[in-house]
Amino acid sequence: MIPASVDVVVIGAGQAGLSAAYHLQRRGFVPVGRAAEGDETFVVLDGNDAPGGAWQHRWESLRMATVNGIHELPGFPVPPADPRAASRDVLPEYFAEYEARFALEVQRPVSVRAVRRADDDPDGRLLVETDRGAWAARDVINATGTWTRPFWPRYPGQERFRGRQLHVADYVSADEFAGRRVVIVGAGISAIQLLDEISHVADTFWVTRREPEWVEEDFDVPARVAAIAGVEARVREGLPPGSVISVTGMHWTPWARAAEARGVLVRHPMFAAIEEDGVRMPDGSFEPADVILWATGFRAAIDHLAPLRLRTPQGGIRVANGRALDEPRLFLIGYGPSQSTVGANRAGRDAVRAIVADRAERAAA
Repeated sequence: MIPASVDVVVIGAGQAGLSAAYHLQRRGFVPVGRAAEGDETFVVLDGNDAPGGAWQHRWESLRMATVNGIHELPGFPVPPADPRAASRDVLPEYFAEYEARFALEVQRPVSVRAVRRADDDPDGRLLVETDRGAWAARDVINATGTWTRPFWPRYPGQERFRGRQLHVADYVSADEFAGRRVVIVGAGISAIQLLDEISHVADTFWVTRREPEWVEEDFDVPARVAAIAGVEARVREGLPPGSVISVTGMHWTPWARAAEARGVLVRHPMFAAIEEDGVRMPDGSFEPADVILWATGFRAAIDHLAPLRLRTPQGGIRVANGRALDEPRLFLIGYGPSQSTVGANRAGRDAVRAIVADRAERAAA
């Protein structure tokens, strides 16, 4: 099958992908389905069945009042919502309205299988191969995020556990754990949110690999900006993106303070092994468990980029200002510093600015 020709392919229609699409349209690019001859074109490919990005998969009890971070898209603020409303109900509706308002013509569900170079010409096209045909693009903006790649650490005896193990990505609500003993693994924001929530109905036991470094200041916008800068330095060197917590320490969120006030914010060292009915601690003691909840984060969903051979020996992709340093036709947004909501909108805008500047430079040459 002959690939369809397009100027820019955006992979993913979460916050970063829709931001990129919005800015492409503002710069004069047209969705490929309604383009006329001579138009510069783009197409947005999304693997989900419906709008909403990762928000549509978040847990049931994550309310608008406890959503962590900035989630507004450029050009259209989130309509007022009941703080008690589930984010997975409110925000996908907002994303759907956003796509319709700006006529972004997202194609879904489309599974992107591979991105590869069409030939050895550095000014040539990148081929985006999907389950619904292929696209030949001058530039690719990859905005696939992390939600589809939950990280499960491996520990001795994990397969022997007779209780339930689940990742945050599979969590629905605390009700299913009522009266159980739940081991919560992880030191991130989600771990503390769920510790606070689950501890109302269950006996919780919180473990982390390292002692959390608590920061007294609230986790405000300046703190987020500092975290983004730290992660940005890592990805520029080709290191795997680090977590926000590894850069900034643990900030006192409302749910962390609530858990502390109720006496459940008690950290224990990481267990050494998993047994049939619980976990074995480093000092040899045994902690019974009915459930192990892995709040251990996510990894970038970029396996489809493997044909480009951009991985460094350290396991990351060298990225600066959202652009792959070893393949300048590829932009990674929602990766590294822009995986935070505060960085996603800006990353989409900056990727489009760079694409427009490249075109102007070629036209002037």
